[in-house]
Amino acid sequence: MARYCFQLQVRPELLDEYRERHRAVWPDMLRALRDTGWRNYSIFARADGLLVGYVEADDLDAAQQAMARTEVNERWQADMSKYFVGLSGRGPDESFVLLEEIFHLEDQLGSSS
Repeated sequence: MARYCFQLQVRPELLDEYRERHRAVWPDMLRALRDTGWRNYSIFARADGLLVGYVEADDLDAAQQAMARTEVNERWQADMSKYFVGLSGRGPDESFVLLEEIFHLEDQLGSSS
């Protein structure tokens, strides 16, 4: 399973509200993420609104496309869009800036034995 890391930018003045919304993500959204191949998904936030997300998936593009076909994702993205800057008319889920993985401990430990 591949690992992916991405960043987005939340409006700093809405960060507390964004955090609160993620304390109780809709159960149907959680199930849709699981059912479309999102695993070990986490979001981290910095005080200025920088978000860094981490997710594992067999194929992130396929997982994103599967989510895009769900009704709950359409509602969730519409609801979440107000929190973000720099979306250029796209939803947050289409605006990930993927980060390159340059180190993974287990990979290096596995190759050194």
